[in-house]
Amino acid sequence: MIKKNVSFQWAFKEFIWPRRKILFIGLFLILVRSLSGLVLPYASKSLIDDVIPSKDTQALTLLLIIVCIALLFQSISAFSLTRLLSVEAQHLISILRAKVQQKLLTLPVSFFDNNKSGALVSRVMTDVEGVRNLVGTGLVQLIGGSITALISLFILIQINAKMTLFVLLPVLVFAGIALKAFGYIRPIFRARSKINAEVTGRLTETLNGIRVIKGFNAEAQEEKVFEKGVADLYENVKKSLTATAFITSSSTLLLGLASAGIMGMGGYFIMNDSMTYGEFVSFTLFLGFMIAPIVQMSNIGSQLTEAFAGLDRTQDLMGIKEENDLEIRAISFDDIQGNVSFKNVFFSYDDSTEVLHDISFNAPQGSVTALVGSSGSGKSTIAGLVSAFLNPNSGQVLIDGIDLSKVDLRSFRSQLGVVLQDDFLYEGTIRENILFPRPLASDEDLLEAVKGAYVDEFTDRFENGLDTVIGERGVKLSGGQRQRISIARALLAKPKIVILDEATSNLDTQSESFIQKSLAVLMRNRTTFVIAHRLSTIQKADQILVIEDGDIVEQGKHDELIDAKGRYYELYTYQTRM
Repeated sequence: MIKKNVSFQWAFKEFIWPRRKILFIGLFLILVRSLSGLVLPYASKSLIDDVIPSKDTQALTLLLIIVCIALLFQSISAFSLTRLLSVEAQHLISILRAKVQQKLLTLPVSFFDNNKSGALVSRVMTDVEGVRNLVGTGLVQLIGGSITALISLFILIQINAKMTLFVLLPVLVFAGIALKAFGYIRPIFRARSKINAEVTGRLTETLNGIRVIKGFNAEAQEEKVFEKGVADLYENVKKSLTATAFITSSSTLLLGLASAGIMGMGGYFIMNDSMTYGEFVSFTLFLGFMIAPIVQMSNIGSQLTEAFAGLDRTQDLMGIKEENDLEIRAISFDDIQGNVSFKNVFFSYDDSTEVLHDISFNAPQGSVTALVGSSGSGKSTIAGLVSAFLNPNSGQVLIDGIDLSKVDLRSFRSQLGVVLQDDFLYEGTIRENILFPRPLASDEDLLEAVKGAYVDEFTDRFENGLDTVIGERGVKLSGGQRQRISIARALLAKPKIVILDEATSNLDTQSESFIQKSLAVLMRNRTTFVIAHRLSTIQKADQILVIEDGDIVEQGKHDELIDAKGRYYELYTYQTRM
């Protein structure tokens, strides 16, 4: 119950109150539509009890004119209501999707490591759709329907109090059933969002990894996993459909019994001359105006319940702490020099297993620091700390003597360049991918980056040159070509600090030669960190840090470490023998 109240308060503050003017206009239109509809029951009574017995054609004409005008008002208000609120609801959905996407981009890398990309896509695209039932016609119809039902109830009491009281009993029973059912349905809707996100996430992973799946003949395995996911989704939907069907059948039964009772009571009162035919017809029509909003409210209640379930998840996401908290990260870097220092840095991913233990070293401006060691030793963690993707549990990472944990990440990362072993490329052209860090860069800067990374070596052979479309994740290019585009992108960013996660592994000799040349251009006069697997590529590094089990076990230049005949010597001689 507390969670529900928090969700409603958040939704009211974020979505409803800022649009109160539109909602009040919508409520006014609902009332116009409802009051216009009440003209027909009144006209029916007048027609049967007064106009027909008196055979007054002039009164009949006037009555028809009034009814037609009321119908016109009803139609115009209904159209205006849909046009106003439904369009505003869709506008809000687009705004909210953009906000959720913006929020996602502010979250730390660790959040994305722990969540499937497909599941996050579902949260952006699906969870927010329920807001249309708050700002669209749903909430306004709920309020307007309640007012219409109350007005109709008052009129029904005026016509015949006994019949009205008879009707209220099954209506109250139905209301109790509906409220209990909504409490049951909401957790189901919330679970559905989670299941749907998991199924979407798995499907996204399957499509992205189609080559691996086909390569290992694992189609049947993936089919079973997906079938289980959609089966879970089906079971969830079945539960919600069962509950809503129970509400609908309950309303049909109870309100049907009420209608049958009204027929009996109405017939009895007419036979005893305590009720006219016109009053009976009028009562029946007004009864419809009271019951219809109640039935409609049950449907709207289901929609609102689903909306709050999705918004609960959206609220949870929007409440996650952003990585760039400007109250803490108040220092802005206009122009960094590139001096990097680690002072007594400890780090663990899950607060239980420590990955780095008391790491300290200096990387002066313009120097090249190579990180070598066994897989899982902590090399990538150090690179993650330099790029501020991770934050130390204790100790400091200093940039030009300033604690990186207090620096505005936007100002720092605007001067950072990253080239990964399997770097990410967007579906689009080579030009668009290189321009990614600086979309408005001049043609001169673009060509400088292209030549510096030797991208022109292969684009000159393409019919469309830099405007060649490379496919999703650059599948139409070779590994070496993708790496050179990544290096050109980093060159265009004009960084002061560069992080290279072994950009030359798993490449043929010719590709490696081009990439070594392009990396030399990228590293020139820039503080560079190289995660090295091929030790032959780092012999000219200013310092080599040998990382094992989260500790720096050796530090020095290539020749110094070879002469020391320690761990680096073992790794180097082992590779040169292969």
